[in-house]
Amino acid sequence: MDKRASSPIFHAYTKQSFFSIPRFCHATAIRSDFFSRYHFTLCVRSRFVMESTMKDLSGESVLDLIDKCGIGGGVRDVYGEDRATEDQPITPWAISVASGYSMLRDPRHNKGLAFSEKERDAHYLKGLLPPAVISQELQEKRLLQILHQYTVPLHKYMAMMDLQERNERLFYKLLIDNVEELLPVVYTPVVGEACQKYGSIFRRPQGLYISLKEKGRILEVLRNWPEKAIQVIVVTDGERILGLGDLGCQGMGIPVGKLSLYTALGGVRPSACLPITIDVGTNNKKLLDDEFYIGLKQNRATGQEYAELLEEFMTAVKQNYGEKILIQFEDFANHNAFDLLAKYRTTHLVFNDDIQGTAAVVLAGVVSASKLMGRDLADHTFLFLGAGEAGTGIAELIALEMSKRAKTPVEEARKKIWLVDSKGLIVSSRKESLQHFKLPWAHEHEPVRELLDAVKKPLILALSNPTSQSECTAEEAYTWSEGRAIFASGSPFPPVEYNGKTYVSGQSNNAYIFPGFGLGLIMSGTIRVHDDLLLAASEALAAQATEENYAKGLIYPPFAGIRKISAQIAATVAAKAYELGLATRLPRPKDLMEFAQSCMYTPTYRNYR
Repeated sequence: MDKRASSPIFHAYTKQSFFSIPRFCHATAIRSDFFSRYHFTLCVRSRFVMESTMKDLSGESVLDLIDKCGIGGGVRDVYGEDRATEDQPITPWAISVASGYSMLRDPRHNKGLAFSEKERDAHYLKGLLPPAVISQELQEKRLLQILHQYTVPLHKYMAMMDLQERNERLFYKLLIDNVEELLPVVYTPVVGEACQKYGSIFRRPQGLYISLKEKGRILEVLRNWPEKAIQVIVVTDGERILGLGDLGCQGMGIPVGKLSLYTALGGVRPSACLPITIDVGTNNKKLLDDEFYIGLKQNRATGQEYAELLEEFMTAVKQNYGEKILIQFEDFANHNAFDLLAKYRTTHLVFNDDIQGTAAVVLAGVVSASKLMGRDLADHTFLFLGAGEAGTGIAELIALEMSKRAKTPVEEARKKIWLVDSKGLIVSSRKESLQHFKLPWAHEHEPVRELLDAVKKPLILALSNPTSQSECTAEEAYTWSEGRAIFASGSPFPPVEYNGKTYVSGQSNNAYIFPGFGLGLIMSGTIRVHDDLLLAASEALAAQATEENYAKGLIYPPFAGIRKISAQIAATVAAKAYELGLATRLPRPKDLMEFAQSCMYTPTYRNYR
């Protein structure tokens, strides 16, 4: 047991013994001479800001700080599960040793009909299960057949959530082994519909709900969560859920879905993950009038009231979980997302997936596409449709990568990147009316109102989610470009037949980045997120696209190998963290790839004593 853990002593009883144990327990376009120079059209609808821009805003850099905690990092195996071999029995700890009827109701320990005869006898399960004993593989086969009988995607989502709530390991094994089929079910696009209907399909609460009612008592609420060794929190206030807008408290489906991917794709242990929704009300009148709405029925709090609640939350999280707790901001509206990231990036280990994760996965796609075209990144001129969080964030990360490769100031690299917002091309004559995060992209050029035409060989990334909000479909992209486009999207599209050729589009999905990125931070004990860590993650992802992928027009590797991809990203991110002096886990593991793989949760059943 981890002797550093401090918690009350609980008594556990089994047939054999009595213990005292510690509890660990997007493409329109414009035909003009200007735009004919572009080699890429990146289509986005939302967000971002990186290290250089944010330092201009706050005057601080993450490298200005030292480790305030001073203790080692890494993934703590608090239950002893991963220190044991797969054949070595483990004790199914809960607050007490799980047994009998309660064991069948505990998703962490329940194995259903896979309990052996010996386990049934030792844990008072005799008579509580039918007599057949079947393997986890057979259970998985049966569940997949059941899922295939559903014709409504939301029903598949609900079935998967039910499984997660009753048998955690079987849920993750099914998801990992069938990730290309089930990823769209447990996350985008289906999760969008699930959030819209969350009040109607709500069954059992998942994660923590922190509302304005708890102001002044947030630390107490955090302590109500049964798991104490939390390593990653995904938090939303529900104001901009995917491309669907304000869904208030029903945005909880996003943190729950993201953390399922942290475990399935990145190997972060489920017990170390905490989904949180901060409920400050909603401006969605449809929800406010809905008798089944599960959140606060009031308009959103703003200004000082909002800021104070978030400040209390961030302070309480660090107080309760320590310096190295990773806090991932998810689906906050633009006006809050930038401010929160700029405010807390130098005091907390924070990451905004909509901003930074999107930028990293798009940069990886751009680097891969450059290889496919046989040209260097710096040889291209980039045009973005969209200048919000994702648009400006991706632009900044590309500029940083171009600057790094060409060894030129980032200001020079930015001159090769142009953005179009709702009022047209962002140019210097518009500076007085631009938001602060658009100013670095206001270059000298006559005003242009529309975007009609892109380029000879466009890279089109339709990033908005879910599918209903995508800027264009794969079929539209290939047809419009007469088969010349390289296309990827945030949500999946089926293969397209055009002029006798089959085009298979890829996914520019943040799930390529954030699980491995988070694992790398956790396993190295990293205390702050620096832009160089994001560049490292992008480069690691791009490096895993093969010539075979390029031959198919794919700029990302298949999701089938996502666990290995995540481990490589984690190792690369950890290596950069050590180089920057941001990692606190000492000594540094000799083989970071091997260490990353050893830290990853595996969902096979364990044998119980």
